[in-house]
Amino acid sequence: MSAQPRGTDRKADVLFDIRTVIGGLFAVYGVVCLVWGLVSFTDADRAKTGGINLNLWSGIGMLALSAVFIGWTLARPLHPAEPTADAAATGEGEE
Repeated sequence: MSAQPRGTDRKADVLFDIRTVIGGLFAVYGVVCLVWGLVSFTDADRAKTGGINLNLWSGIGMLALSAVFIGWTLARPLHPAEPTADAAATGEGEE
């Protein structure tokens, strides 16, 4: 059974880039807060927050932050380093 050489699974490296994960999480939570703010804003909530729909504005803010992270990922994509010739010759990084 041969091990897969390092650097051949680049899609997974880019997909699990921390910027992509953070952007995706903010997008999910932003949509939840946005929908919750649009659907459920009672007079009791209005009294607690001084008339500001916090779920709505928090959702919008999270979606904006998500767009920043996803845009950053698309503007400057991750390019995993190729193994050096020295590392390949000595077998470093292999299991």
